[in-house]
Order: sequence, then structure tokens, then C-alpha cells
Amino acid sequence: MPGPAAAAGGGRPRALRILLGAFGDPGHAFPMIALGSALAGRGHQVTLQTWRRWREDVEAAGMRFEAAPEYEVFPRRDRPLKPYAAAVRAAREMAPLIAEVAPEVLVADILTAAPALAGERAGVPVVTLIPHVHPGGAPGFPLYSLGARLPRTAAGRGLWRTLEPRMRAGLHRGRDELNEARARMGLPALERFHGGISDQLCLVATFPQFEYPRRWPSHTHVVGPLMWEQPAEDVEPPPGGEPLVLVAPSTSQDREHRLLRAALAGLEDLPVRVLATWNRRPPTGRPLPAPANAKVVEWVRYSTAMPQADVVICHGGHGTVVRALASGCAVVACPAEGDMNENAARLDWAGVGVRIPRRWATPRAVRLAVERVLAEPEISSRARGLADWLRVNDPGRHASELVEEFVAERRLPAAV
Repeated sequence: MPGPAAAAGGGRPRALRILLGAFGDPGHAFPMIALGSALAGRGHQVTLQTWRRWREDVEAAGMRFEAAPEYEVFPRRDRPLKPYAAAVRAAREMAPLIAEVAPEVLVADILTAAPALAGERAGVPVVTLIPHVHPGGAPGFPLYSLGARLPRTAAGRGLWRTLEPRMRAGLHRGRDELNEARARMGLPALERFHGGISDQLCLVATFPQFEYPRRWPSHTHVVGPLMWEQPAEDVEPPPGGEPLVLVAPSTSQDREHRLLRAALAGLEDLPVRVLATWNRRPPTGRPLPAPANAKVVEWVRYSTAMPQADVVICHGGHGTVVRALASGCAVVACPAEGDMNENAARLDWAGVGVRIPRRWATPRAVRLAVERVLAEPEISSRARGLADWLRVNDPGRHASELVEEFVAERRLPAAV
């Protein structure tokens, strides 16, 4: 049944003017490009503001590209600029773009406060895209990003409840900083926490099976992972019939390739084939191990390589994790920092992978983790279950329909 955004004739929504804003890191830019591509494919006029490095990709996906300001947002002696100060500056610079595009809706990445502030200041309805699991907790939930799993007992939930006052101190500080930025933009202060997340429509781009059970507010929707990758040539894996292990380290963390080295050394004597990449970050210092069962390349196209693999070894970046699971691969995650710890905890909780603490990124630990995955077929079976879910659920279409309905509902005449 078509939603309220559907046209009266053929059921297709009318074209909307949509402005998207995303942080330029791949973990944030790629999901927004995926959403924008889906919206453009439905006939909407989509403009995406993000870092200059993605211009060609954005335009190839049928969108208009606009360069976002790229500030140094961490205090330095030569150019001190706090994150919200940068957001206010960027929001003010974005005002002419909003006036030109005249968007009917603005979708802002959770890490990009400027578009949301600028959109609200201009009276444009604002939607938030969260390109990973939702960072907000619930009573009894562990603190986000620590890497702690959801407690299984009442005692465990009680322990986390006792720590909530300390957690709320951080929420108060974040709210105060956001309200300071809002005041500088002429916007009213917010009483609620997580004010950077829209209370009108929030799209959570992860697997529902990755979210801890909770009662979601009506404006929050877990749509499934929004995936996009840059074009690249396919790479053939090593020949043979043994299980294929793909080593896909982070593109921004682990500069010394510690996990890559550990995987190559640890899997050398296992009856597996290894396809590994150094992700266009040439190794320095001592040479990489070169076992006979491995092939090491500069870059791998995940969308074609992962469906051939049995296990994916990575640092736990959300984009890599969901791509692996979408391909039906079990995951071995060794988190480096940030939300990688959280993603590794969710993998463990959902039973679709094995996590290795960062301090244990050794050949032996990697070997044992891969051996466990291969010895416990239920792990791979659950991973394939997520791939099956994705085959009958289209996150891009779902998210696009929610945006269309969101705009349409704001055009409906007020009830008499």
C-alpha cells in the first residue's frame, strides 16, 4: 500500500528537493552516498555536501555535489577550534546553499552537526542518519563504545543502573555544549539529551539483529545497513578448495598493520586460503609475512570478494562488519578504537562472530579465533541468516520511503 507521499495517479512519489550532509570519513560518507543514490534513483533532486574527495563518486551516483568545510576540529596550538565552534562556523557558511537549494527536507549524518543546525535555523525539517548502531542507551544497558555486552542477568543490569548517574554527567556536558552552539545560531535550548539526533525522524542504518532489544520511539526506525563502495577491479583469491579467509583491516587505524601481520603469520599453517589487503596504505618497516597459502593485494572490492569468503578478519568498523554479514560471512573482529569496540560486542552478542581484544592481536589469537569459527558452524549459519534478511529487506528503499512519508505528512492539512 503506497504511503502518503505517493502521487494520486501511479503511486510514485513526486520529486522532492533533498539536501544531505555527511562527515567525510568513509564510515559516514558511504552510508549517506548509499541513501542519496537510492533517493536519486527514485527521481528526487538530491544534493550531498561532504568532503571534496568524494565529488566524482557523488556525481556518478546521480547527485549534485557540494564541498563541505573541512576544519581542524581538535584543539591545536596553531589552530585551536573546538568541535561545536567548527559546527557553528560551518552552519553559517551553509546558509547560502540552503537558500539556493530550498530543500524540502535535510538529512544530516549524526556526526555532522552543521547541516542540522543550519537546516533548523532555516526552518527546514531535519532527519538524522545514524550509520551504525544507535548510541543512545536504555536502563540497564552498558555504556556505548566500551565494548561491554548487554548483561544477561538482573544483577548485571543493576550494576549498569548504578553507573547511570556518572553516565548522565557526560550527557549533561554534551547537552550544554550543544545548547551553547544552538544559542550562537539563534536557536532555543533543548532539554532532552542526544539533541543532535532529530526527534522528528531518525534512520538507524544497521541490522535490527545488532540492536539490543528496546522500545523505540515512533520517530526512530532501524532500516538496515546502507552500503556503498568505490568502484574497483575484482581480485581473484588464491586457488584451491579450502575455506577462504579475507583479511580486511581498517583504512584509518592500525598504521603498523599489526592485525594484518598477525593474521598472515597465524593462518600460515592452517588448511585455509587467505586473501588480504593493505588498503592502499603501504606497509613500512619490516616486510609483511608471505605464507604460501596467502595472497596480499593493495585493495579488495568487498562486494565481490566477501561472498566468496567463509570468514572475514577486520578491526570492527561498522561498514566492513555489515558488508561481511550481508555476504553471509562470519566475522573475527579485533577492535582498534571508537565504535569498533561496540560493533565487536554486538557481533559477539548476536553470535555471528568472534572478537579479539586489541591487546591480543597476535598470530596465536587470530588462529584460535578462525579455528573456532570454522569449528562452530552455528556462527556461520547465523551470519547467513542476516544475509537472508537483507535479501528480502531493502534498506535504501525503506529509508527513502520514510523520508518521502516524512515530507508528505508535513504537507497534510491540519485536522479541523
